[in-house]
Amino acid sequence: MTAQVRQVLRAKIVLAAADGLSNAAIARELKVSVNTVRKWRGRFAAGGLAALVDAKRSGRPRVYGPQVRVAVVAAATSAPPHPESTWSHRRIAAQVAGTVFAAISPSQVGRILADLDLKPHRVRGWLTRRDTPDFWQQAADVCNLYLSPPEGVVVLSVDEKTAIAARSRRHPGQAPRPGRVARQEFEYRRHGTASLVAALDVRSGEVLTETITRNNAATFTAFLDRLDAVIDPSKEIHIVLDNGSSHTAKHTKTWLAAHPRWHVHWTLDTPARLLAEPD
Repeated sequence: MTAQVRQVLRAKIVLAAADGLSNAAIARELKVSVNTVRKWRGRFAAGGLAALVDAKRSGRPRVYGPQVRVAVVAAATSAPPHPESTWSHRRIAAQVAGTVFAAISPSQVGRILADLDLKPHRVRGWLTRRDTPDFWQQAADVCNLYLSPPEGVVVLSVDEKTAIAARSRRHPGQAPRPGRVARQEFEYRRHGTASLVAALDVRSGEVLTETITRNNAATFTAFLDRLDAVIDPSKEIHIVLDNGSSHTAKHTKTWLAAHPRWHVHWTLDTPARLLAEPD
């Protein structure tokens, strides 16, 4: 809790006491212990507002100077020794010892980083792509298709989802009760993995799914065959795809060329050679 928050809490205790509330009532309202309320009411009564401020503490003098702290931050915000690795507290401590000739423990490195809210051991992926005109054209095409689809056509978004973890809860959940939220156990049983291919009808929200054993062009076009058979033959079909290998393979291009009512809209910057007519 920061010093400002602590002072606000103490002021609220004093103000509530001035309104005539009991210690127990103040504790319930501010969600603190009765002893905390009693402590700060007593200090205010004895010393006024000045007594609500924390007393100065001697504490242990700082062991590591600014140079060491800067070295820790410099290491944590730089590229790790190997591209596949991430910085650990132990690795940063070794790096600092070799930089400023000061021994520092991994736990102290952790405290310095925590104080600065730096987490070099955590990595989050982010989008990297070339900023090309083709990308924006394709993005606009897909967005326009979703927002203003042509009249009388079927718009489908199709993709595969592989290696889905099939799990079930080990214990049943418990319904909520007055004063208690619903409960759900965290343990589960594994039932292997499953792979799906799915088509979303953008207009109706209807989804057609099918389990698959292999994610290749033959499996993908077999799924397109089934879609083609159940969709009104008089309707044009617009399909949104990424440039996965099963979507851009020669086998799939041959299938699309043989079904002219199917029109592909790509979500990614797909190389022109992948979209060329089949040989």
